[in-house]
Amino acid sequence: MKKKKYNPADYSDAPIDDPDNPEWTEEMFRKARPMSEIPELWPAILEAAEDLRARKRGRPKLEHPKVQVTLRLDADVVSGFKEDGPGWQGRINETLKKVVKRRAKRTD
Repeated sequence: MKKKKYNPADYSDAPIDDPDNPEWTEEMFRKARPMSEIPELWPAILEAAEDLRARKRGRPKLEHPKVQVTLRLDADVVSGFKEDGPGWQGRINETLKKVVKRRAKRTD
């Protein structure tokens, strides 16, 4: 699957309504204080930062991850699978799985 390229023209400059991050009011600016004035919050902030650093990032590991291989197939086989559109590699994988299961049944 091709990655879509970022095109700034696809996005409008309209303001975004984000209730979790409202635009600051004059009152909010008046009440704001530098961190140096509230040292009692430092331990909690440092602990939260440490928790964020400790989190696992990205997609969870698969129980049965796929193995990358290089495989040479006949051109007519590849074009036959590609004719059905995106996901052709997954369809080849499913077809090969069926063959492996059939072979396993024959040997049982």
